[in-house]
Amino acid sequence: MAAPDTPAETFKRALSHAARALAEQPELEVLFGTDGPRLANGVLTLPHPPRDPSVPESASLRGQADRLALRLANHDAAVNARLRPVDATAAEVFDAVEQARVEAVGSTALAGVRANMTAALLTRLEKTGALRVNDPDRVPVSEAVALLVRERLTGQRTPDGAGAMLDLVREPLELKAGRQIDALSEVAADQSAFAARMREVLRALDLDPGDGQGEDSADDPGDEEPDPQEPEAQDQPDEDEEQDGGEGDQSMEGSADDQSSEQERDSRPEGAPADPNGDASEDGPELNEGDQPNRQQTRDDGRAVDLYRVFTQAYDEVVDASDLCDPMELDRLRSLLDGQLAVLSSVVSRLANKLQRRLLAQQNRSWIFDLEEGVLDTARLTRIVTDPSAPLSFKAESESPFRDTVVTLLLDNSGSMRGRPIMVAAVCADILARTLERCGVKVEILGFTTRAWKGGQSREAWITAGKPANPGRLNDLRHIIYKAADAPWRRAKKNLGLMMREGLLKENIDGEALLWAHDRLLARTEQRRILMVISDGSPVDDSTQSANAALYLDQHLRRVIADIEERSPVELLAIGIGHDVTRWYRRALTIVDVEQLAGAMTEKLAELFESEPAGPSRAQGRTRGRRRIAA
Repeated sequence: MAAPDTPAETFKRALSHAARALAEQPELEVLFGTDGPRLANGVLTLPHPPRDPSVPESASLRGQADRLALRLANHDAAVNARLRPVDATAAEVFDAVEQARVEAVGSTALAGVRANMTAALLTRLEKTGALRVNDPDRVPVSEAVALLVRERLTGQRTPDGAGAMLDLVREPLELKAGRQIDALSEVAADQSAFAARMREVLRALDLDPGDGQGEDSADDPGDEEPDPQEPEAQDQPDEDEEQDGGEGDQSMEGSADDQSSEQERDSRPEGAPADPNGDASEDGPELNEGDQPNRQQTRDDGRAVDLYRVFTQAYDEVVDASDLCDPMELDRLRSLLDGQLAVLSSVVSRLANKLQRRLLAQQNRSWIFDLEEGVLDTARLTRIVTDPSAPLSFKAESESPFRDTVVTLLLDNSGSMRGRPIMVAAVCADILARTLERCGVKVEILGFTTRAWKGGQSREAWITAGKPANPGRLNDLRHIIYKAADAPWRRAKKNLGLMMREGLLKENIDGEALLWAHDRLLARTEQRRILMVISDGSPVDDSTQSANAALYLDQHLRRVIADIEERSPVELLAIGIGHDVTRWYRRALTIVDVEQLAGAMTEKLAELFESEPAGPSRAQGRTRGRRRIAA
């Protein structure tokens, strides 16, 4: 007799049937895997459901499935490729609004589907950090416009959280494009007519809709090539459609020169480029006070000049480490890391204890006595013996100056870190997290790499679009959260084992990773914020470098670093492994042997804590200086 299905299997089966019904494709293939949700070549891949399908996360998963299924039923990829704007920023807004149209049209009479997609929307915005935005300058334009269109098409107000974000910019958007957005409701069922009117919205928002991609953007519209803007990343809670801080909405453009950067290649498996560490011989443009070089500069006539652009963010992801690996595999990888900890623990632990002593010595601990509540003061219990009517006496420890500090460790997860470098970096991060946590300092551990070698789906979308010149970044980002700042070490320790996984480490785009980590720190409430970068060289992505000007990624990284160092309240420092990073960062250290990493990290952190935190000066004006949507 066959064993009965588990609740998770029953949930999978029901979800598959619902997706086929919404997509109006009875034979639709629905799979479940760690790389979902995604829609490619007619196959719908969804994340594995939770063991208990009754938990709130299930509604979000149903919403992801519903969004992709409705896209199959109500979206024509060929029409989209023909009418989609060329400009990267305009294209992002266009794509987000098209997805809002697909969902609104497909769920008109389906209240349950609308509720599911609302749960998926809130989960996605929470993962990307958009719900934590409280500054109009940092609201992603594409998200805001899509939410406004969603309200018009469904007649329902944006749910709490997302609604608060939209309200930050609702008035300027309504003033500039309210009439054009109203007109979209009349043609929501017609994708071509909707796209034509959407171009009027883009013009009203001072975004360039261009001339579209043209009929010949794909060799054959009937081919089962993935839609360049298939909302894989939009639809999963742990993928980052808009990177934290809205950088994607101010995508930037490099020089018109179409050279490619030639750098040395390490030995590698066939078809998998290693992560070379080329040197940049050119400095980025000189920075002037008030510029935002990592996002935009402005010409004398007031028009924006793009310096760095992203061809598409549809396939980028910000993902928790636990979502990239099943629990059993994560246990196995953690055991491998524990084996290395046993070898290095004596050296690293000794350094960590030294750091702890130095931190605790500065805390000047003191006690306040004779309180009515707190910790029982045992030294005064004799009062009870001499006078039974005397009240109990309590004491409390004075506040520690380090309880208002957060440290982010940003680890390069590129292919050239494979082997001992990434293992030592994981060990050091693990022990430092425990040490700083004992001192009351919150620690966040992040990693950055790409989802594919040589461009992945972003490059495929670029090829489908006819290979426009100077496309900007052409790879699918993968930003990994190993340990959130508010998560205790004991809950996140298994995640660090993921760095030992074969195939995780690919290419590295440092500039955007630095922005992502920096913007996560800006969203924190701690008064002192420290960002430590561990890398072994300059940014390298073969796909981007072959289609843009030489040193394209290097110059962007220089501008990002200069922006943070000159204008941000975040204290930035870097440690280079085997390569000189002092030419990039003002506060930096280069080590030759990876075995020196533990000592370098502890010494640098100790130096920072022993020094006065950076004053606000120009830094606090940084977020206020970003381009407003209303501008």
